Amino acid sequence: MRILCIDTSLGASVALWDSEAKAQVLASRFSQDSRSHAEHLSELIGAVVQEACGCALAKAGIEAVAVGRGPAPFTGLRAGLVTARTIGYALGIPVMGISSLDALARAVLDLVPPTKEVFIATDARRKEVYCAQYRADGPDDVCCLWGPEVGSPAGFANRAAKPGLMVAGAGAALYPQDFALNPGLPTEVEAAVLGRIARARLNGQTPEDLLATVSPLYLRRPDVQPPSQKK
Repeated sequence: MRILCIDTSLGASVALWDSEAKAQVLASRFSQDSRSHAEHLSELIGAVVQEACGCALAKAGIEAVAVGRGPAPFTGLRAGLVTARTIGYALGIPVMGISSLDALARAVLDLVPPTKEVFIATDARRKEVYCAQYRADGPDDVCCLWGPEVGSPAGFANRAAKPGLMVAGAGAALYPQDFALNPGLPTEVEAAVLGRIARARLNGQTPEDLLATVSPLYLRRPDVQPPSQKK
């Protein structure tokens, strides 16, 4: 199955993933610019498809789109989800939203013993972190044990200190006083991992089920809000 993977939880990450290919990641691109998602995303998608297939998006044989749904700030998530839904509509293919923390957890679980549980902490800005805890669910999916939640690093410190728990993520790296980060583990989402998770979850999904997955996980209200009443 060939899946276009998009994540804009931090910068913009795009990959074309094919379960039938010997090297399943056919091509990938990443931009660290977290303030220009919309401008860079279409360019990254075009570059990935061109490198992988040498053709336009419509002729690349894409069968589904997997998109990260956060948690992350408002603007970045909106760019990724709108782009994914537009491509899905134009090509007539399913679109599945997946928590970006799920994808990072899966990448970490690939590198640790299969019985381990992982604690993921990513940067939520405002001196806060997004956190969740996982165990493996087969070779390609994850089971979320709790979360995602947003809060102060100190508020999650006791959970992260559970004996034997593997701690990973850019948020954990930012607050070493609260998290004992396990070195050498991924800290950012690689979009291609979304393809593996999507393929594991797509079977039996109805259009209504899929539609529910592409809502963004903000976990808190946007910084800019309309006034509550007229002055």
